[in-house]
Amino acid sequence: MTVFLTIDGSQGEGGGQILRSSLALSIITGTPIHIENIRARRRRPGLMRQHLTAVLAAAEVCQGHLEGAAVRSRELWFQPDAVRAGKYCFSVGTAGSTCLVFQTVLPALLMAEQPSRVTFEGGTHNPMSPPYDFLAQCFVPVLTRMGASVTLELERPGFYPAGGGRFTAVIAPWQEKRRIEMIESGAIRKRRARALVAQLDVGIARRELRVVRSELGWKERECSVEVIDNSAGPGNVLFCHIERKQVSEVVTAFGEKGLRAERVGKKAATAVRTYVDADVPVGAHLADQLLLPMALAGGGRYRTLPLSQHAETNRDIIRKFLDLDITVETKKETATVSIAER
Repeated sequence: MTVFLTIDGSQGEGGGQILRSSLALSIITGTPIHIENIRARRRRPGLMRQHLTAVLAAAEVCQGHLEGAAVRSRELWFQPDAVRAGKYCFSVGTAGSTCLVFQTVLPALLMAEQPSRVTFEGGTHNPMSPPYDFLAQCFVPVLTRMGASVTLELERPGFYPAGGGRFTAVIAPWQEKRRIEMIESGAIRKRRARALVAQLDVGIARRELRVVRSELGWKERECSVEVIDNSAGPGNVLFCHIERKQVSEVVTAFGEKGLRAERVGKKAATAVRTYVDADVPVGAHLADQLLLPMALAGGGRYRTLPLSQHAETNRDIIRKFLDLDITVETKKETATVSIAER
């Protein structure tokens, strides 16, 4: 009789991260899982389309067995098999986040014996999830320092609500895992702001960048407007990049209908100031997303802002599968996260 590890999807922040991390760790460790109360703390609980796509993708890359895999399902049984490298295409079918589907299958495919090429279709720039640019310019470079080989290529962006985006990831076997430490922030080597607009007045982007220059004192040469001409629908997003020796932070603010461009610029500027004033190398969102790959690499250490409930929940899920010490020392509005084998 198969023994399933039961995961309560209502614990902590009670969102989709519990599902994604549980699926990835189930595959890696070969542990059958039963997830109940899926996304119980969300306004619309249960599996939405992007979460179902992640579930089906996880099953496909390891030929796993599923029960309860349906939209709005609040309970899921998953029994993994061996990871299978290959060529895959996962389509959300809506503007749901392709980047979160990528993060679900990435850990498993890093453990495969051969390279994989995976195409993701749907939303690539979503307000409630890491955008493609964050993955490509912040998350993946740190993975590279840890010895992983992941290459991303964006074919076309997909903004909410139209979707229609597409990007490809080439994931090689993770042969030499390296433990890294990011404690000292170091000097800022480069900074830049990019305001993207698709099927919208370019003046929106210029107004956002004007606020960034005013609020942060950035130079005009450090700010650029990018007009997207191949998206399925309209969209606007403002990126602020802060490059240091060890890591690059990508701060994101999304435009939306009824929200003035000046407020978008102000939101981005406030987030940049919070990160820079804290004098930490790792931003709040990267701190969450580094927990699992660093655990798989055998440990590491980094300093960041106080951990979000999202990150705390992710830490608790990892510890259910892996015999690791994950400690957090908070001091003067910063946190040092240490991961080590017991």
